Amino acid sequence: MTESTTTLDPWVRKAAGATKRYRVLAWITGTMLLLLCVELVLKYVFHASGVDASGTPNPVIGAWIAYAHGWIYVVYLVTVFDLWSKMRWRLGRLATMAAAGVVPVMSFILERKVHAQALARIEAAGGARG
Repeated sequence: MTESTTTLDPWVRKAAGATKRYRVLAWITGTMLLLLCVELVLKYVFHASGVDASGTPNPVIGAWIAYAHGWIYVVYLVTVFDLWSKMRWRLGRLATMAAAGVVPVMSFILERKVHAQALARIEAAGGARG
């Protein structure tokens, strides 16, 4: 093992971990956002309410999806910032990655592109993991 590989290995390990965390949270955030969109369509287009006629909350249509997506989005933003700072990308990339958590389907598309670019950069730095 050369000296340059040894000095780069901590960054490679951290960057690979950040990439993997980002990838998982991008998929979870995107899925929750799609569920939220379905909930809103059911609520406002089909007039399904969160409470039935007897006053019992409907477990399918309720505010839990919005709350869950909101908190998952916060965790997603942390992983976005972590990956962005490790990769030292431009500020525009940070804004685009953050926006992907609130635009339906964008997180899935951007995740694939960001993941490929991050892996290419990690591989160029001396090791591919993730």
